[in-house]
Amino acid sequence: MAFIDKLLLASLSIVTGIIAWAGLAKRAVAAGPVNWQMGFRPPVSPTAEEIHWFNDVILLPLVIAIVVFVMGLLVYVIWRFSEKRNPTPSKTTHNTAIEVLWTAVPVMILFVIAIPSFKLLYFADRIEEADMTLKATGRQWYWNYQYPDHGGFEFDAYMVADADLQEGQKRLLDTDNLVVLPVDTNIRLLIAASDVLHAFALPAMGIKLDAVPGQVNETWVRINQEGTYYGQCSELCGTGHSYMPITIKAVSKAAFEDWIAQAKLDFAAVDSDHDDLRVAEAAAAAGPAGDQTAGVQTAVAGD
Repeated sequence: MAFIDKLLLASLSIVTGIIAWAGLAKRAVAAGPVNWQMGFRPPVSPTAEEIHWFNDVILLPLVIAIVVFVMGLLVYVIWRFSEKRNPTPSKTTHNTAIEVLWTAVPVMILFVIAIPSFKLLYFADRIEEADMTLKATGRQWYWNYQYPDHGGFEFDAYMVADADLQEGQKRLLDTDNLVVLPVDTNIRLLIAASDVLHAFALPAMGIKLDAVPGQVNETWVRINQEGTYYGQCSELCGTGHSYMPITIKAVSKAAFEDWIAQAKLDFAAVDSDHDDLRVAEAAAAAGPAGDQTAGVQTAVAGD
């Protein structure tokens, strides 16, 4: 009886998994995760659409076929070779035909999967001609973003603390500074790290790329729908791993140009404040001699 219970539980788990993979359960909205979600988030980029196609058309039918075949075979074996129907069990140890089949068939399945898989990998790798570039650098434990094609300004994005969350913001996902990107634009993404391994992951855009110290990895995205999209670091990078989310706001091209004009002013002022702070810290560390140097640097900066 215990065996039957285990079999029923296993069958229920498999059926639940198939339902989730098939997307019959409620999926997350593009703006972010929702309670009790199952399945992928709706795709908002060509790469994500290709990933969904690969899953729904190639992987999912294969998985369902294999699960149905194995479950059917298991039920048949339980029935056919039970002690009641098979009182004298066979002592057969080898069957050449079966052994060839269970080796050849998985190889053929993997070959079928490999062709579209490699095409998808090359499609997601990089783009020949990009309209703009965004560089994201993982740090302990936040992200730094640079816009090299728009004056080279940069800013840091920290997770909004629970005490500072405002209405509509998502816990552990919203950041104090949003990454703003235009829709319908081919964007080159450069991913790097300044300290340890990180990973830049945005499920709705089909992006997950390692950020490696001393190396710049590249991918691309073309966002086809305005909205706010969330991601996180997907590499175990340290104690603050779960507190370095990614928040990207996709806007129209006109709204993006307006934001760029304002961002150049806002983040240039922030950089200036940081420079003054670094000068003051260096002067304090150097002692009385450093105070004179700091005064000269401050005077030059003021001029």
